[in-house]
Parts: sequence; C-alpha cells; structure tokens
Amino acid sequence: MQAFVKTDRAPAGQLLSVPEPRAKDDEVRVAVKASSICGTDLHIWEWNEWARSRVKRIPMIFGHELSGEVVDVGSRVRSLRVGDHVSAETHIVDGTCYPCRTGRMHICEHVEVLGVDRDGVFAEYVVLPEMNAWKNDPGLDPALASMQEPLGNAVHSLLPEDNIEDLAGKNVLVTGCGPIGLLAIAVAKLLGARQVFASEVNPLRIGLARKMGADLVLNPAEPEARPARTILDATDGNGVDVAVEMSGNPGGLKLAFEALAPGGRVSLLGIFDGEIPLNVDDAIIFKAARVHGIYGRRMFETWFQVKGLLGQAAFREKMAQIITHRLPMREIPRAMDLMRSGEAAKVSLEARW
Repeated sequence: MQAFVKTDRAPAGQLLSVPEPRAKDDEVRVAVKASSICGTDLHIWEWNEWARSRVKRIPMIFGHELSGEVVDVGSRVRSLRVGDHVSAETHIVDGTCYPCRTGRMHICEHVEVLGVDRDGVFAEYVVLPEMNAWKNDPGLDPALASMQEPLGNAVHSLLPEDNIEDLAGKNVLVTGCGPIGLLAIAVAKLLGARQVFASEVNPLRIGLARKMGADLVLNPAEPEARPARTILDATDGNGVDVAVEMSGNPGGLKLAFEALAPGGRVSLLGIFDGEIPLNVDDAIIFKAARVHGIYGRRMFETWFQVKGLLGQAAFREKMAQIITHRLPMREIPRAMDLMRSGEAAKVSLEARW
C-alpha cells in the first residue's frame, strides 16, 4: 500500500510502498477514506524539539485523524462488521493500569498514540483495536468525520470533567485560533457562553474566529494592543470564567491567566516547545485558579458529546468552514507547507493516491 512514512530523525517524510497491515484477533482493518492534518502531525513533519523528544519509533507511518470503512475484522471482534464507517480514538490503552481502572483511560500510564507511537493513518489502510474504532453515521461527510478527534479535544477543554459547571452565561477566552481553538469557539457559543473572546495573530484565522462566533477577536501583535485590559473592560473588570489555552505560545499562556477571573478555570491544551516561565503565585495561587491539563478526550464520554454536536446541521455547516483546503493524500508535502505558512486552517486529505 501507499503511505507517508517518517523515515529519518529529520524534517519531512517520504511517500513509500509498504506492506499492508493485518488485523489481529481483537482489531479491525480500516480503509482510509479521509484524514486531516493536526498540529502534532506538523510538529512531527518539521521535527521540532517536541517531536525529537517524544517520537521514539522511526520509521513510522504518521497521521491520526481518520474517517474510514472497516474492510476486515478479527475473530474476537463483536461490535463492528465489514462496511461500518469509523473514526479513531487515538489513545490506545492497556486497560489495566491505575488511571484506566479508575475511569481515566485517556491518561493511561502506558498509552500508545496512533501516528506517534504506532503506525497511523496517512496510508491506504490502518489497523485499530476494536475499542478504538468509533462507529459513524454513514451519511456524515468523511472530512467532518475525520475531525471528530480534534473536536473532542475542544469539547474536553471546555468541559474537562463530567461534573464541571456548564458554560451558560459565562465569559470564555480562547487563546490561539488554530483548528481546535476555532472549534472551541463554536462549541462555547453553542453551549450558551455569554461572551467568547479570542486571541490570534494570523489574519485568516482571525476571520474564521469571527465566523465561528467570537464576540471579540484580539490580535496581541498589534501596536498598543492590551488584550488582558480589553477583556477586563468588557467584563466589568471581572475577567473570564473559563480560559482555554490552544496556542502553545508563552504569550497566550500569560494572557489566559491575566484575563482570568478569581476562582476561574484554565484548560491547557497547547503544546509548548520547551520550558516556559510563569508567575505561579499571581497566576494561580492568589487567584485560586483551577487548572486542567488536557490530553486527548474522555473515553468515551467526550465522543458521545461530539456525536450530539454533529447531529445538528447548523453545527456541521459551521465546522465545515474551518476546512480551507481539500487535497489528495499524495499532496501531504504541499499541505504541510500551507499549514506552516499560515495560509490554511484545516487541511482535509482525501484518499486519492
């Protein structure tokens, strides 16, 4: 089969012909119909500091956002059959460690991440454990179906625990309007947020943030920009109840805490390229801030929440606006260039080789 493989501990990857994978007894083999590119994929492509320290297995097929069709099932598989349309929960867990046995599989101590620790979906076929194949409505646009994993990240960032307070009437800040940040804006508005603020420097993403429903988009790179002060003024001096940090930029992190109301909540999803300074006293302790690290999605509560969102035509239409490019899988190098240059928000990859 054809696949994009990370062959060296260096930037880029190669399109190669590799053996087709075979499903084990508890796995399914999926024909990839569509995928999309995540910031993690771009990190691996560029081979930045995070990728150099995180990715251990080379060579490896990368990519993890999936829409596909089951073409083979293992002998012990019971919940899926050939022809089912599926996406992938990308955290492959052992089910036996302490987090798994206490209802927190998404932070399994021995997790393997699809396309990071084991072969991923930038290929004609991929194998998944039965549990990790999420069955889709066959009528769902494959491009949107492949985006459920990042949509789940956005939902989990806004609602990190099953008993967390709702967002109705709350002020929310999203720092960083990449695809997940844009999805977070749309979800926050749908869940009843009073005001949604966003910070972003890229003109394309600023426009998309407004389309997603952001009430005020702030560009911290503008001369005389005072985003924290602007947010405080717009909230009667109170600040935001919830901040979700999606940028992986030290300035975004600083803004999230500066604009936070006392007792507010911060969810951290953005990946930082190295250590960063933070005044913990002022940012967290004296504000009694609640801080959540976000890693993946709650398995599988978040997936049911995502399914509910995608059941609404208006939300699907809004979500589709984030897709700025649809390219064949063989054009992954071009897609990475578009992502790197800031000319693209979400690039959808169709299974055309």
